[in-house]
Amino acid sequence: MVFDAPPAQHTAHAWMPSSPCGPGCIERIDEVGTGRVIARLLGVAGLLVSFLVVNVATPRGRREHLQRRYTRMVLDCLGIQLRVVDNRVTTSGVGGASSDTRFADPGEGVLIVAGHIGWTDVVVLASVQPLGFVARADMVDWPVLGGLAKLMRVIPIERERLRELPGVVARLGARLAAGDRVAVFPEGTTWCGRAYGSMRPALFQAAVDTGTSVQPVRLRYLDSNGAQSTVPGFVGEDTFGSSAMRVLRSKGMVAEVVLEPLEYPGLDRRDLARRCERAVRGTETSRHGVLAAQEWIEAGVTRVQDPELAEDTPVVVRRRRPFLRSSGRRVDAADA
Repeated sequence: MVFDAPPAQHTAHAWMPSSPCGPGCIERIDEVGTGRVIARLLGVAGLLVSFLVVNVATPRGRREHLQRRYTRMVLDCLGIQLRVVDNRVTTSGVGGASSDTRFADPGEGVLIVAGHIGWTDVVVLASVQPLGFVARADMVDWPVLGGLAKLMRVIPIERERLRELPGVVARLGARLAAGDRVAVFPEGTTWCGRAYGSMRPALFQAAVDTGTSVQPVRLRYLDSNGAQSTVPGFVGEDTFGSSAMRVLRSKGMVAEVVLEPLEYPGLDRRDLARRCERAVRGTETSRHGVLAAQEWIEAGVTRVQDPELAEDTPVVVRRRRPFLRSSGRRVDAADA
C-alpha cells in the first residue's frame, strides 16, 4: 500500500503487513568498481541539486517533461536501464516496448498499483511518467528521496495509526478526482521481488468512490543475463544507506515495467484488489485463490511464505469490528 521500510520485528497491530524476506533473499550480481560508484553518487547528487533550480525556472506546462527526463537521468546514474512494455489495447492495436509510453494522458486521473520491492520503485515509476505516491510519513526526512517526495506531493500515511486511514483514502480520492496520477503499493511492505504478499483492499476504495480506472503495473528487476534480480529488495534489516550502496555497485541491472490492461473500479474494493493482483502477478490464479494458498513462494535459495498462509498457524474466526469509514463506505481494519 505504501512505501515501507523493511518489516519490524514487532508490528504495531495485528493487521500490520509483514514480509518474511530477508538478507538470504538478496543474491549478488556483477558489480562496478569503487571509482564508478563514487561517480554515480556524485551524478545523482548533481542532478538533484540542479533539478531544484531548473524546475523553478521551467514553465509549468513543460515541467512534466523535465521531471521525466531528470528521473531517467537519475536511473542512468544508478546504473539501471529502463524497459517499458505496454500490454494495453490501443486504437492501433496492442502496444509493445516503447520509450514514450505513459500511464495516462495529462489531466486524466488514474490509480497505479504495483508490487513493492524497494525504494528504487519510486524512481522507476516516476521515470515512466511523473506521478504522486501514497508513502510512509517519514519518507520526507530521508536523504535524496525526501526532496523528491515533497516535489511529488506525497500523500503521507502512518501505518501504525489505522484510524487515520479514512483520511488518507479521502485525500487519495480527491487527487484522483482532480485528474492526478497516484501510485500505491497495496502489499503494504517490501518484498524481495520473487516472493510477494497479498494486496490489501483499503486504498482501492478511493478508485471505487471516484470511478477512477486502475493501472496494474508488473515491476521487476533483471540482471545482465536477463534473470530476475533481488538486489533492489529493501528487506530485513536493510538501511537506506546499505540498500543504496548495493544498488550503486550493481552492474547491468534492468528495471522492467509492464503496463497491463486497465481495470475498471466496479463497486467492490476487494474484487478490484483481486483483479489487480492477478494482473500484477501475471497469472490467472491469484494469491487469494485456493490453489495459490497451498503453494510456497520460491525466492532464490531462500524458501519463504506469506505468513498469513502459514500451515501451522491456527485459524481463528472472529467477528470484525468495523471502526473506519470513508465516503460512506465501511473500511475494515483488516483491509489496511
